[in-house]
Amino acid sequence: MSKYEPLWHHVAEQQPESMTFDEIETVLGFPIDHSFLNFKKELGALGFQVGKISLKNKTVRFSRVDTD
Repeated sequence: MSKYEPLWHHVAEQQPESMTFDEIETVLGFPIDHSFLNFKKELGALGFQVGKISLKNKTVRFSRVDTD
């Protein structure tokens, strides 16, 4: 289990189009860091993917992927 698993389950359950870094921190209980980039592929197992990450706006976009 990675430290980002609570976020992945939140995305799969709530299906947000995007989240702010602050919202992500609230779900995780710690600030998002560069390791996020290494772990974002884990979200694919739940049928979603990380889309655009905006450092300027401090947001992360998510989208559903076809798991067929």
